[in-house]
Parts: sequence; structure tokens; C-alpha cells
Amino acid sequence: MITCAIHWQYQVFGHWISRGKVTREQVRQVIVGLVQEVLFDLLQADAEEVRFQASSSLPARLVSLNIENYATKADREWQTWQAANLRQISPNLAPVIRQPEALQQAAGNVYRVLSKLLDGQRTLRDLSLGMKRDLLSVTRSLMPYVELQYLELQAVADIAEPSQGRMRRPPGEANLTPNPTQPSLQQPLIACIDDSPIICQGMERIVTRANYRFVGISDPLRAIAQLLAQKPDLVFLDLVMPNANGYEICGQLRKLTLFKDTPIVILTGQDGILDRVRAKFVGATDFITKPVTAITVLETITRHLVTTPSPPDSSS
Repeated sequence: MITCAIHWQYQVFGHWISRGKVTREQVRQVIVGLVQEVLFDLLQADAEEVRFQASSSLPARLVSLNIENYATKADREWQTWQAANLRQISPNLAPVIRQPEALQQAAGNVYRVLSKLLDGQRTLRDLSLGMKRDLLSVTRSLMPYVELQYLELQAVADIAEPSQGRMRRPPGEANLTPNPTQPSLQQPLIACIDDSPIICQGMERIVTRANYRFVGISDPLRAIAQLLAQKPDLVFLDLVMPNANGYEICGQLRKLTLFKDTPIVILTGQDGILDRVRAKFVGATDFITKPVTAITVLETITRHLVTTPSPPDSSS
């Protein structure tokens, strides 16, 4: 038996519709995609019974769907998946590179793209969306490298409910070592969105040594959902990332009431006047160039946040 709880994101959809941030048709398209994924997963799990656990606090019905149509489509997709000998492979697994040198030799020119995308945080479904290719073809193209053990498929955690206070590490968040002296929950939370784990790690060291809290996000496709869950006080945002860019993410954040006044600082290796003008046009608060220094980062945080944290430990 599988128990399915109605997800908190349903309430977010209802809130966005009521505020005019999205249309019902846009929400419908998202929900249709989620329904297809859930039905496929149930077929793969071969569940004999499914129990849905609803919440009394749900908003009014957002969309109406004919579940039989989507069940039929999911069954066709599952049959095709089995025919491709992928019965034991879940689309919710994320490929990660285990033998980079061997993969580079085998993949040739494709390796550069794979090294950026296959970070163990993007699931097969995420990759198909980002690459704008169907799930089956993406999975089949990667399976030879999995069989050779150049790649490994691993599970990733879901985003936890915002009300839970403490979150499990969601897909796309950098796997960073926490500072030995943890900042108190009253200190501002600083977020960094950058597809480079190295940049996120460097920012984490700077931020946590100054006794701020920190969250690193390396998957731009999941950035907005994670920011909604974490509610940071300031966001550092990389300008150039695969599948998305800082301008687009900044513009989307500014359309949300929650982030209307949140400081958003663009990080980029470019320092042209046109870039700065465009950053201001989409609502960026500030603009700093890479490589960043600890002094620049901390001065930027202090400049844009009212609350200043306690001084960093001089022994760090």
C-alpha cells in the first residue's frame, strides 16, 4: 500500500491564483504533469492499494481533471518504459559521475555538458525538462555509462514543507559542511544560487564565519521553490547558469509578494554597464563581480540588511 499526502505546494498554487500571479490554466498544466508522474510512479511501484491523505485546510478546487485519460497515458508510458528494459530504473533517480576520466574518454565532446548537468541533484525527469528532450531518450542515452559504472543513479530528497522549520537538503542544494559554530535561528539567512558547487562552498565559508545562516542552491530550475520554502533574508544570484539565468530568476522572484523587498544581489564575471542596467530593470538590488572576496560579500550583506550579525570569530 502507498499513502499519498496532499502536498503543501497545492496551497501555494491556490495562493498564487488568488493573487493573480498565475492563471488557472498555467496551474492546470503543472498539475497535469505532476499527476502523470505520480501515476507512472504508482505503476512502477506495482502498488495494489493507494490511499490519499487529504488536509482540511486545502483551498477550493483549483482544476478539474479526467483521471482516466491520464491513467491511460501513464500506462502507455509505463509499457514503453518496460519495453526499453528500464523497469528497475526510476525517473526520480539522479545520475552522478563516478569515473570522470573514463566518462570523458567514452563521451568525447559531450563530456563537458555532462559534467555540468550530472551533479547527483538533477533527476532524470529534471534533465529531460532542462534539455527539452523526452524522458525515455535521455534515460536510454545515459544507461550505457551507468552499466559501465561511469555513472551512478542515486536518490535525492524532496523539498520539505516550509512550516517544518528545518528542511532536508533538497535537490540542487549544495552539499556543504556546516560551520562548527552554528548561527542562531535569529540571524539572517543568506541564500546563494550558483550552478558551481565551488562558488557555493566559498560563499558558505564566508557567510557562516560571519555568523549568518546559509543555504546554497546549485540547481536553478528548483531555485524558486527552494527559496519559497527557506524564505532567505538576502539572495546572491549567479547571472549565467545552464537552463536559466539570473535575470529570469530575479524577475520571477520580484513578481512574488514574499520577495518584493528581499535584497537580490547579482553575481557575475561580466561588469558591463548594459548588464548593470538590465539587472536593475528586472529588480536586482545590487551587482558584484566574480571572483568575490570575503570583504565584498560581507560589506554587501551589511549594506542591505538592517540587522547586523555578531562579529566573526577571530580564530576562524
